[in-house]
Amino acid sequence: MKFFNTICLIFSLLLMISCKQAKLTDARDQYIRGDYYSASETYRKLYTQSKDKDNAIRGIISFEMAEVYRKLNRSSLAINAYKNAIRYEYPDSLIYLRYAQMLHKEGEYNQAIEIYNKFLNLDPDNLHAKNGLEGASLSMLWQDESTKKSIVTYSELINSNRGEFCPVFAQNDNVVYFSSSRNDAIGETNSPITGVKYNDIYIAEKNAIGEWQKPKRLSSEINTEFDEGTPSITSHGKYMFYTYSSPNAFLPGITKIYISKRINGTWSIGRELELAENDSISLFAHPSISPSGEYLYFVSDMPGGYGGKDIWRAKLTNYIETLFIENLGPEINTPGDEMFPNLRNDTTLYFSSNGHPGMGGLDIFVARKHNNSEHWNVENIKPPINSSYDDFGIAFERKSERGFFSSNRNDTRGYDHIYSFEIPNNSITVEGIVVDQEDEFIYGATVLVVGSDGLQKSFKTNKEGEYKFEAKGGSNYLIMATNEGFLNQEQLLKVGSDVSDTLFYVDFEMIPFNKPVVLENIFYDFDSALLKEESKEELDALIDILNEYPSIIIELKAHTDRWGSEDYNNKLSLNRANSVKDYLIGRGIKKERIIAIAVGKNEPKKITSSILTQYNFLNEGDVLNEERIKTFSKELQEIADQINRRTEFKIIDF
Repeated sequence: MKFFNTICLIFSLLLMISCKQAKLTDARDQYIRGDYYSASETYRKLYTQSKDKDNAIRGIISFEMAEVYRKLNRSSLAINAYKNAIRYEYPDSLIYLRYAQMLHKEGEYNQAIEIYNKFLNLDPDNLHAKNGLEGASLSMLWQDESTKKSIVTYSELINSNRGEFCPVFAQNDNVVYFSSSRNDAIGETNSPITGVKYNDIYIAEKNAIGEWQKPKRLSSEINTEFDEGTPSITSHGKYMFYTYSSPNAFLPGITKIYISKRINGTWSIGRELELAENDSISLFAHPSISPSGEYLYFVSDMPGGYGGKDIWRAKLTNYIETLFIENLGPEINTPGDEMFPNLRNDTTLYFSSNGHPGMGGLDIFVARKHNNSEHWNVENIKPPINSSYDDFGIAFERKSERGFFSSNRNDTRGYDHIYSFEIPNNSITVEGIVVDQEDEFIYGATVLVVGSDGLQKSFKTNKEGEYKFEAKGGSNYLIMATNEGFLNQEQLLKVGSDVSDTLFYVDFEMIPFNKPVVLENIFYDFDSALLKEESKEELDALIDILNEYPSIIIELKAHTDRWGSEDYNNKLSLNRANSVKDYLIGRGIKKERIIAIAVGKNEPKKITSSILTQYNFLNEGDVLNEERIKTFSKELQEIADQINRRTEFKIIDF
């Protein structure tokens, strides 16, 4: 009987301990420390215990519980808690902004817009609400766009039943590093922040036929019983930068950036990279080393930013010493959070933000420097890569438009997973050649491009006279070709807003100074200076040139063949040149701009490479004088005479 009574007493004591009342102060302490998972459990108990409390107490508990769920990326639970707080008349208007943001994150755009507007009636100048309203409105349009989309796939092999995020390629894209809290991560305890294991760095490798193999935890002293993540590896593969969360019991959420060196194929134990002297409380995380190794981009909430977490960069020497740090400025950073930078090349930066207008949560943005300046043009990369949830940590293969990114879409627990993507070739390319009137390529010609999309670039043609640039749909481009000794030429290209995956050709045929240009297809009646009707199309093209360049003066020459006397041919050639002159004057060209000259048969044609492509019995550089023509057969002599019978113009003054 005594034994039974003892068992009952122990059971009663255990029951009393298990029923210990949760305290609001405990929950708040956990929240302040960043122990969000622990705080959520405490608030849930508090809410259950508050059934008999008044509405004011229940409103406070509901709001604070919602804030914890927001931090844990449990947006659906946060929505219900905010609704309860509103029902219990929680007195802070901020509740409407937070409620709208969670609706936004769940893709409930119409309702989010309604609540954003309600909050803006109370706080009209709030930038978070303005950007949220704009983002929710744009998201509805982006979802309905019928343009070609990226292909997004859940990476079955790489993902686990926990979380993984921030992939990065290495070793010629045959290895991918990422962070994960899966079950075999080092450490026996769960994080009070997330409620799951601390993150370690993992790797996945391709086999001989290019298939990804099952990931393994990185075998290195880098991984510890605490958090390691967001790795970034130098282009030569010698150094790894990563985020490490200090085991500080009082500041468990404080992170630092560590660096490890690869020695004999193994990553050494990491050590802290000193970025800001005497700053032990600011967050330093999400490193991304530039391809050159000159700059390290990272995230921090240190003083001097624009609010929330900002993207900064540090100038490094030898990868290990910091010369200076600088904020990337307000074009990138906002009062919200900008995180997970990835510098793809010297002018293209990918990052995630909840401060720029987006689809909800973190969206991935691309920032491009324009005109080789320090200014950035920021653009949302839109669905399907972006969603209403958190999308971040994008990584591209070196020479393709495919790779991996992280997202917590499709996971009600808020866990992040890795998705693969491939962007179809939706590029719009403009290319062309620059040639002279003999169809000879002009090497080193300058092609200037000014676009309504802000593009302003100058190109030099290669040895084949070629140039090329990328255009954007819905833009207009003024393209001008210039070269010494030639008239400038310009063309306007209009690209429709619905155009994608298209190649436009814009070629230039340059007109030289002080060099004769043959007018093709100019015909006269036999032994006559009367122009035939079929000649007028070519002459109308010459009129267009004269109207486009109203200051030029041209010299006209009509050449004859070798037959007949010199006096006869001189008179015939002058009459024919005057016949062309009269046609031009009759179309509004001032007579002072045209000089007609008789040359008869005295300037036989010199064979160029373009003529050679039509008549392969000739040699480049041949002069078709009578002596040379007589060496041909009778049939070929007629062709040579035909080549000599020509009308040319030459610009003699500008």
